[in-house]
Amino acid sequence: MVDLVLLSHGNFCKGIKEGAEMILGPQKNIHTIDLKEGESPEHFQTRFLNLTGSLEKFVVFTDILGGTPYNVAYKSLLSSENKFELYTGMNLPMIISYVNAQLVSSSPNLIGDAKNGIKFIAAKYEDSPDDEF
Repeated sequence: MVDLVLLSHGNFCKGIKEGAEMILGPQKNIHTIDLKEGESPEHFQTRFLNLTGSLEKFVVFTDILGGTPYNVAYKSLLSSENKFELYTGMNLPMIISYVNAQLVSSSPNLIGDAKNGIKFIAAKYEDSPDDEF
């Protein structure tokens, strides 16, 4: 399996990995690097390079376009000889899609699955009994 590296502000990447593991079971090929409050971009970059330097092939998901985790990964992508795929705006459906595709050796539809996981649900409360939604 190609390793998956999750980068985020705070503990988001750790929490989303835990959520994926609740659904899919333990995922030893998913790694997380959380940007800690007050951490410099240079220190975060060092942690990113230390982890990815030990991986043969990997894909990176980040939380938000333009944030430090994304910028560090993007800068590395531009200067690295070890090219990798970089996606931003990660969500749980995207991670599940990635892992499932790896298990069956197919190409995931990461962006499509990420978008399809976003729905607006409006609950109508008028004329509903108290115990129904």
